Amino acid sequence: MALIECRGLTRVYRKGEIEITPLANLDLDVDEGDFLALMGPSGSGKTTLLNLIAGIDRPSAGSLRIDGVEVSALSRSRLAGWRSNNVGYIFQLYNLVPTLTAYENVDLPLLLHRFSRRQRHEKVAVALELVGLTDRADHFPRQLSGGQEQRVAIARAIVANPRILVADEPTGDLDAAAAGAIMALLARLNGELGKTLIMVTHDPKTAQHARRTLHLEKGRLVEANGGAGTKGHRD
Repeated sequence: MALIECRGLTRVYRKGEIEITPLANLDLDVDEGDFLALMGPSGSGKTTLLNLIAGIDRPSAGSLRIDGVEVSALSRSRLAGWRSNNVGYIFQLYNLVPTLTAYENVDLPLLLHRFSRRQRHEKVAVALELVGLTDRADHFPRQLSGGQEQRVAIARAIVANPRILVADEPTGDLDAAAAGAIMALLARLNGELGKTLIMVTHDPKTAQHARRTLHLEKGRLVEANGGAGTKGHRD
């Protein structure tokens, strides 16, 4: 059984009298430990799919099951708890709190859990070590390079040890050298720690780090390459 199962997944928004469908009747399986890249033009539904899997948004129709849990049926409070335990989100523009240090930014997700201060300290220390920023723990975002800020954001995403990591253009704001280092780190998290990773990107070079790539266009899966476990849309 796949870790993530999408069946007939659809998302519809309304702007006045206009109906927008960024995702239409999509079927998709993602196995545990997969590293999936989502590609396609702007407005193709990539980030919408990412947000649905992350539990940030809800589908208008269809089924989204993750590890046997029908995520789309969870109440708001239960969904928040599920998300904090299962998903880490990596943003293109980092989304760090500028008035907090790297350590404090990484510690933030742990405040949603019942960890002691000592347990939180241990987890933050491990996460910062994994991303190679132990010596920057007391630095504020403005004192870090873009690549270092993204490493802090990755540490924040993994600190609670989620099974799934979702990344929305994680290298989109970085130069080539920093982007390469970030992708090497994500590949390590997938390969060595077994994190299931789903990444949106416009860059074919970045997508090459993934185990497989899916292409979306106008909310539909139009092409798939790589391993098994992928289903196209249903007409």
